[in-house]
Amino acid sequence: MNSYNSEITGFYKLSMKKRRELLSEFIGFNKNDIKLLENLGYFTETQIDTLVENVIGSYQLPMGIACNFKVNKRDYLIPMVIEEPSVIAAASNAAKIARKHGGFQSENVKSIMFSQIQITQLKDINTAKKKILENKTQILKIANEQDPLLAQLGGGATDFEIRELDTRKGTMLILHLLVDVLDAMGANVVNTMAEAISPYVEELCGGKIYLRIVSNLATHRIARSKAIFDNELLGGDEVIDGMLNAYEFAVVDPFRATTHNKGIMNGIIALTTATGNDTRAIESGAHAYASLSGKYSPLTKYQVDSDRNLVGEIEIPLALGIIGGMTKIHPMARISLKILNVKSANELSQVAAALGLAQNVAALRALASEGIQKGHMTLHSRNIAKLAGVPDELVDNVAKKLVEDKKIRVDYAKEILQRIVKNKNL
Repeated sequence: MNSYNSEITGFYKLSMKKRRELLSEFIGFNKNDIKLLENLGYFTETQIDTLVENVIGSYQLPMGIACNFKVNKRDYLIPMVIEEPSVIAAASNAAKIARKHGGFQSENVKSIMFSQIQITQLKDINTAKKKILENKTQILKIANEQDPLLAQLGGGATDFEIRELDTRKGTMLILHLLVDVLDAMGANVVNTMAEAISPYVEELCGGKIYLRIVSNLATHRIARSKAIFDNELLGGDEVIDGMLNAYEFAVVDPFRATTHNKGIMNGIIALTTATGNDTRAIESGAHAYASLSGKYSPLTKYQVDSDRNLVGEIEIPLALGIIGGMTKIHPMARISLKILNVKSANELSQVAAALGLAQNVAALRALASEGIQKGHMTLHSRNIAKLAGVPDELVDNVAKKLVEDKKIRVDYAKEILQRIVKNKNL
């Protein structure tokens, strides 16, 4: 049981140093703990203290590069931030296989986000809808006054959709304000516009507006990518048949489809993190999109062509940006975008979709051939060896033995190390 009281008044008012000292009184940090917390990496204390509340330190993850990607005839090196072994290697390998037939072909991705405005307590639904439609020009004018620069650059509020929902609290009108956010993720601007038009819409309808908030199910920002994966390079007919069986399993079973889609998100979320975009928004939008039919389904599709090559496709909502928010504040996000050298949010989403497809193909191939654990555990075994305290010069030997014996455990790594030491001393 904790021996401290978590009810702390004014924690946010303390300096970062004072917050650490207070935590240390509660928890008993040692000198190494304090040293780790004081290491802010690429952040200054002022930068990190303004990003989120109650900051005590910085949490870092590995960033690697996925190679071999060709998307729409252009080569990309893709930065990925992820802690899971084998993901980056797997994506790179799948991309290499796709290169034989031209790489990935990704479609343009629109930059339309929308906010939802919830109109309740309406006496006459049809009259309310009519008044909204009659005043469309004024509604859009009020919205665009909130960000004149966006409109000048060719973006801004362009249209709206009206939905009617029956709920236990009565019938509601939901107004979707559609906004071209250009190269931004767009949540802030669509929320600001929704707030601004709400009083006018409320007056028009005679109802009561409650929620005015962006939807992360970005159905107007659908990314699609396609690639041909060579039969021979994948491992032949038997491997492809196994991959197709795995895909069909996912089509009919939501339990399998969930893990199928998790593999896709391994790649996309690693890129989303690297570029400072909102991983939670991308994740929730993807899984909601997978459920729109009423059943949770795979975000990819597979078939074979006349040459028995595997043809893969992906369709996923991707509300990614290259300006605003963390994409400009986070120094590593800036470096990631520099590595990618993408010129628009559209281009970033095209690359992300290709990465998601590659990641899924790699996972299916591993499942259909040597099994997912072989490649994953070969890399993971090194981590286990290090956790067991194995000296650097012996890590590879111990990791190899862990894989050979199929016992990827810390206790077994320690046992192997003891044997090696004992034999050396004989």
